[in-house]
Amino acid sequence: MKKTLILSAALALASLSNVALAADGAGGFIRGEIGRSDVDVQGFGDSDSTFNLRGGYYFNKHFAVEGFATNLYDSDVGFYDVSLHGIGAGLVGKQNFGADGNGLFVSGRGGLSYLRGEVGGDSEDSANFYVGVGAGYDFNETFGLSLNYDLHQAEFDGIDVDVDTVTLGGEFRF
Repeated sequence: MKKTLILSAALALASLSNVALAADGAGGFIRGEIGRSDVDVQGFGDSDSTFNLRGGYYFNKHFAVEGFATNLYDSDVGFYDVSLHGIGAGLVGKQNFGADGNGLFVSGRGGLSYLRGEVGGDSEDSANFYVGVGAGYDFNETFGLSLNYDLHQAEFDGIDVDVDTVTLGGEFRF
């Protein structure tokens, strides 16, 4: 009897804490982004389409952790097929200006990205920091759109690579 009472109390407290977390904007999210990347390799520049898939968890309506996979560049340059893609993880900060967490918002993010550059079948990896900012509109507590800017940097065999991206993103929260 005593074990049943303790188990019931523990389950009740656990369910109440989930309700409290949900009320504060906590929960998972997945975001897709598509846009344009500008790649600068020590003075040589080119542009390409880019897309990102991001997902993570909001601890409250202002802070989250995220992980992502990205395709930053994929094009033929001269006789070589050149691509730049990667994965990463970081932190997200967000401030909504509308009622109940809806309406206009601004966001910032940053963390570590692990990029792989491939040129003509040869590849090299680089780990470095990324940063980004965004602004958008949350239509309700589960969906929003944003315009984002991110900067990724890498170094491949002594060659510095900077990638600026501008993307339109759609985020689903659950």
